[in-house]
Amino acid sequence: MTDRRTRIFRAVYMGLIALFLAAPVIVVAGVSLNQPRRLLFPPQGLSLRWYGELFTDPTWLNALKNSLIVAANASVLSVAIALPLAWFLWRWRVAYAKPLFLMGIAPFMLPPVITALGFLIFWNTVGFYGQIWATIISHGIFFVTLPLVNISLGLDSLSKEQVEAARTLGADEKTVFRTVVLPTVTPYVLAGLAFVFVLSLNEYIVAYMVAGFTVETLPIKIFNSLRYGYTPVMAVVAVLFVAVAALLFGLTARKGRLLKLLGSARPERR
Repeated sequence: MTDRRTRIFRAVYMGLIALFLAAPVIVVAGVSLNQPRRLLFPPQGLSLRWYGELFTDPTWLNALKNSLIVAANASVLSVAIALPLAWFLWRWRVAYAKPLFLMGIAPFMLPPVITALGFLIFWNTVGFYGQIWATIISHGIFFVTLPLVNISLGLDSLSKEQVEAARTLGADEKTVFRTVVLPTVTPYVLAGLAFVFVLSLNEYIVAYMVAGFTVETLPIKIFNSLRYGYTPVMAVVAVLFVAVAALLFGLTARKGRLLKLLGSARPERR
């Protein structure tokens, strides 16, 4: 009887925690379904008109396009920086490996406003402030920490004996990387891409400081829209962010060894 009460209490307790965590998403999703042009919960009437407006209104559509371009390119750039850096630090174990690794994670360790201010000063000095590719490069550097840590974890799961065995059998450095290292770290690379894409899609401070109102991403567009009145399209964008994050992290959990990336020491089920 005691065990049954314990199970019931645990189920109720965990259910309340899940409801508490899901409450903001439920409220935002409800607001996005409002029929009038107001942020109301519970919604007054049910309508999908605001979902249609996101994909038909030129200003919102342009912000969505800019966000996708920045997030996609920034995630590729971050991995392009992190993969060779992680491989170099793991393969050769140079004396300056730790300082170099700290430089790789420094942008993410500092307060975002400080990093954003540094980007602002740099791009303004060289005369490229307000360019979309400046936002891409800034996001790529700012989020490089995530794929760097992920790929480093993947490399740590690879034994040096495997690499030496491949070299003993006549494989050169490029062949070893392509046939031994890359298949092992691919799930971690994909996880790094997913993390950077989602965070870049939602990031506001760096994007605003680097591009201002010139390159309007979705977070900047939401901020700008607040000056002209609230609209349920903002809630639609939030629902879109949640859906994209859930999809990418769900795929990462299935294919990208998410438990190990989160620090689990238990072997994963196959």
